[in-house]
Amino acid sequence: MPDATQNVGKISQVIGSTLDAEFAPEHLPPIYNALKVQVRRPTGEGEAPEETLWCEVAQHLGGGKVRAVALGSTDGLIRGAPIVDTGAAISVPVGPATLGRVFNLVGETVDGRGPVAAGERRPIHREPPEFADLTPKTEQFETGIKVIDLLVPFVRGGKIGLFGGAGLGKTVVIQELIARIAKEHGGFSVFAGVGERTREGNDLWLEMQEARFKDTDGKEKSVLDKTAMVFGQMNEPPGSRLRAALTALTMAEYFRDQSGADTLLFVDNIFRFSQAGSEVSALLGRMPSAVGYQPTLGTEMGELQERITSTRQGAVTSVQAVYVPADDLTDPAPATTFTHLDAFIVLARRSS
Repeated sequence: MPDATQNVGKISQVIGSTLDAEFAPEHLPPIYNALKVQVRRPTGEGEAPEETLWCEVAQHLGGGKVRAVALGSTDGLIRGAPIVDTGAAISVPVGPATLGRVFNLVGETVDGRGPVAAGERRPIHREPPEFADLTPKTEQFETGIKVIDLLVPFVRGGKIGLFGGAGLGKTVVIQELIARIAKEHGGFSVFAGVGERTREGNDLWLEMQEARFKDTDGKEKSVLDKTAMVFGQMNEPPGSRLRAALTALTMAEYFRDQSGADTLLFVDNIFRFSQAGSEVSALLGRMPSAVGYQPTLGTEMGELQERITSTRQGAVTSVQAVYVPADDLTDPAPATTFTHLDAFIVLARRSS
């Protein structure tokens, strides 16, 4: 049961992956605040244990009502159920304790190894670095893959796009880069699985456990020991897929700001980020824009991409797989991504 000191509201409506909740007008939760509600999932095998469903405030409707996006399944949710305002945005664990672990978007571990003992948590919604904190020089980031370093060199602290249709090898290239960075640079990697297949995420996790390298101290380690992984998979609600990339970026920012080490952020797939935003936008009742995408596509993409940069403390370099629908590079989702990228790798179907 909610505590008497908590700001408690009541669910008034559930529409797909969104819900409306009523709060006292003087205690209305701000936009992006995290809400939580206890729910029992229907199983068909007796009474199921209670689970915590996390939600995020997206709109103020007036009259003390808010509309929130559910970050998990709304199965079992009922009108009239109490919902608690946590008083802050979603925060996730950061730091060395996250390495070698697999998380969902709210920072809960999903690898079956228990909770992580992180000493610090950070909100996933953060402002990009100030201009005064950015590093003014441009440096090449060597990947160790000769064809990439020669033809499309990466910028340290830049953003690189892997463009291609289905089955052209975007995920395979990302897997090779993760292994190379751990071996060549001794840096950290954060992998964001956004809207991709659960099978691919499981395969990647197993492969990274088996891949070994010698660290700077001469000890043999697995690639997974230098990597944190965050997943919002294809079967999850759009709110989960939309926020998984921000969770991974928050973890990567910690390594940049605190350790000064080269940090790589891998996003597979940034198109699914745009796609999830389109689904959420429709659920919130916004008028669709070109090709049915959300009118806020450019803003949402900018909020993510502008945080990926080099500062005087360190650099976050990002490699992003970009699915191209029907191999059409003029589609608004990949076209919007283009404007933020420093280098492009286009995988052609005729060569695959």
